[in-house]
Amino acid sequence: MHLSLSHHLFIISTPPKNFHHHHKSTIKAPPISCKILLNPSTKTLPTTPPPPPASQPSFPPSPPSTLSPDCIPPPPLNPLQKLAAAALDVVENSILIKLEKKRKLNPMVDPAVQLEGNYAPVPEFPVQHGLEVVGIIPSAVEGVYLRNGGNTQFQPSSGHHFFDGDGMIHAVTLAAGNSASYACRFTRTNRLVTEAALGKPFFPKPIGELHGRLGLARLALFYARASIGLANPAQGLGVANVALAYFNGRLLAMAEDDLPYVVRITPDGDLETMGRFDFGGQLKDSMIAHPKVDPATGDLYTLSYNVVSQPHLKYIKFDTWGNKSREVAVSLPQPTMIHDFAVTGSHVIIPDHQVVFKLPEMIRGGSPVVHDPNKISRFGVMEKGATHESMIQWIDVPGCFCFHMWNAWEEVDESGDKIIVVINSCLTPFDSLYFSGGDEPLRSELSEVRLNLNTGSSTRRVIVSGINLEGGQIDKRQLGKKTRFVYLAIAEPWPKCSGIAKVDLGTGNVTKYLYGGRKYGGEPCFVPKKAGEDGNGDENENENEKEGFLMSFVRDEEKETSEFVILKASTMEQVASIKIPSRVPYGFHGTFVSAQELANQSSNY
Repeated sequence: MHLSLSHHLFIISTPPKNFHHHHKSTIKAPPISCKILLNPSTKTLPTTPPPPPASQPSFPPSPPSTLSPDCIPPPPLNPLQKLAAAALDVVENSILIKLEKKRKLNPMVDPAVQLEGNYAPVPEFPVQHGLEVVGIIPSAVEGVYLRNGGNTQFQPSSGHHFFDGDGMIHAVTLAAGNSASYACRFTRTNRLVTEAALGKPFFPKPIGELHGRLGLARLALFYARASIGLANPAQGLGVANVALAYFNGRLLAMAEDDLPYVVRITPDGDLETMGRFDFGGQLKDSMIAHPKVDPATGDLYTLSYNVVSQPHLKYIKFDTWGNKSREVAVSLPQPTMIHDFAVTGSHVIIPDHQVVFKLPEMIRGGSPVVHDPNKISRFGVMEKGATHESMIQWIDVPGCFCFHMWNAWEEVDESGDKIIVVINSCLTPFDSLYFSGGDEPLRSELSEVRLNLNTGSSTRRVIVSGINLEGGQIDKRQLGKKTRFVYLAIAEPWPKCSGIAKVDLGTGNVTKYLYGGRKYGGEPCFVPKKAGEDGNGDENENENEKEGFLMSFVRDEEKETSEFVILKASTMEQVASIKIPSRVPYGFHGTFVSAQELANQSSNY
């Protein structure tokens, strides 16, 4: 069994009052200037009366029709299997659930908190064309924007974390003629389809339920049900709810608790799950949710880890045709929670931080994910073509924990030493990722880590202080190269995102676009401007990181409406807004698939 409890970072917390750095040398952050644009577009949506206030149930009144038992029949069982299944139901309802109800739930695993307001799930929404557009959709963004997120199918019977929800993808198709459509669909994982067939949740929730002895009881109950034929764990336990990547003609939906799933974008803008994807039998263990696609070669770099057995981690490379060309086992002393990593032109950078998996803690009544204060955080630097873990250079970076790494590149300093620069959002405190209880709320600060390959030393500095910046992107054409700009969600009031920040990494200058009022969005997606767009014919602008567009879903909590906004990255001004006909819950990571990439979408998986 491969258990991964690391998904995304949007949890309920507030920024701490202060933050102390512990590293080998300290560098002061440069002065920061900040320009704020509050809803700068002069265009407004037509005035329409807001919909009447709706009740706020935690769930839609019924599961989506396409996942109903009428469409997915339960597994055929013989009389003995039916008797065993009924007995296990009695154990769950009369013993386990009663014990769980006596447990005082942490707010981060309390369904009443985690699934309230716009965090509540929604039903599937079939594709709808002819959406209302205000402004002009730029030709550069003709294609499909897709965003992943948790959208749990059934009312939880016990603890539930926002990260535990079933994967749902929201898609906006943008076409010539100012045309737009929208659809959202569950990713049909083994977990989702099995539970839909039985009409109840019974796969264990990694964060909300796997805590202490009751978590062990949940695991035992699940495997007892699997043993009588109600589920097949070998076909996958995961939810595919974190991130999306487009590789080798395939859209991959991912979470690090399972293999990816291939989702096909249909010609009319709908979504269809093709199946669980192991790269033709080449991938055996779970893959992390943030693989890196080399913009020059098309190669995909990723990490795969196994919480239970050694090697706990593997570095894997697939060439542009999906053939595995590299696999290096990394023998970590203990399984570490690794959500992201980074690549440069020549190297892979692997974080090994202080948040680790200790499954025996459940026997003692604790969580299997813990902060180990005796461990020193470090980064492993390895050439992309390495063949053995002995070729990794480990460099300590004390006091550093970064959930996301936005980019990395190579430099040579004034002494002639080779430096790896890593841009990340540094988090503190470490032990509040999933469970509250401490006095210091969580903070996420954009930071720079410099790894000296000659001396083996490191430095760390905050680029932007006093602002929670989490969830974002660079110009993907610049992956592994020195980057000037990074575009991040302003995660305030935490965990909601009140706007988008464009950060100049050289100067520390920040330009903000704030949605205003009670409007909140998510991770911005950057799409580069086409060379020669606007008729200037300047081919070099294709290398300009700020010449492009940003997009995100936005929810107006006061009017109870959802929209999709497009900004011009160079000016941070809104150029178009698309009215979304369904509520779009807050979610995780997204990607953009261009019209050209769609034309080359693989017909199989």
